[in-house]
Amino acid sequence: MDQDRRGQWLRGVLELCVLAALRQRESYGYELAQSLQSAGIGPIKGGTLYPVLLRLQRTGLVSAQWREGTSGPARKYYRLTPAGAQTLRHAAADWRAFATGVDTILQEVTDS
Repeated sequence: MDQDRRGQWLRGVLELCVLAALRQRESYGYELAQSLQSAGIGPIKGGTLYPVLLRLQRTGLVSAQWREGTSGPARKYYRLTPAGAQTLRHAAADWRAFATGVDTILQEVTDS
């Protein structure tokens, strides 16, 4: 996959993907990046992920709490807030409608 193209797409959907990943359970940054990569999004660098988490925190869509680690340094855990869950529901519906339109257009390209 073209990395420039992937980067452009990722900028448009990373917030939505982060909110969705936090829907199941709270997580810290590295664990969250691993979860997104396992889901097929690809590798997410800290310099990309942490600004998104900070923006989501500042807008009240996620909350964060520092916790001491059992081994190693403290970690900042992120949790979806009720406002984040509501935003996720609306944004997921919007994404599905948008992606369906894109898929329809691209299907025409691959069918020809």
